[in-house]
Amino acid sequence: MNARTTMTEPVHVGLPAAEPAPVAECDVCGALAREREAARRSGNLSRISDINVEMRSHRAAGR
Repeated sequence: MNARTTMTEPVHVGLPAAEPAPVAECDVCGALAREREAARRSGNLSRISDINVEMRSHRAAGR
């Protein structure tokens, strides 16, 4: 077994993606946007992230 004597390369983390904008005329996007704003007012950053993922998935599915 060879012992490693050097450090690994640094990890580079990029900036987070911009929040998705709700699609006009889409009731689901509108509801998610309102829920996201409520989560933002209450300081629930985890919920904001979850809603952003849900909104991106909804838009990617073309719904």
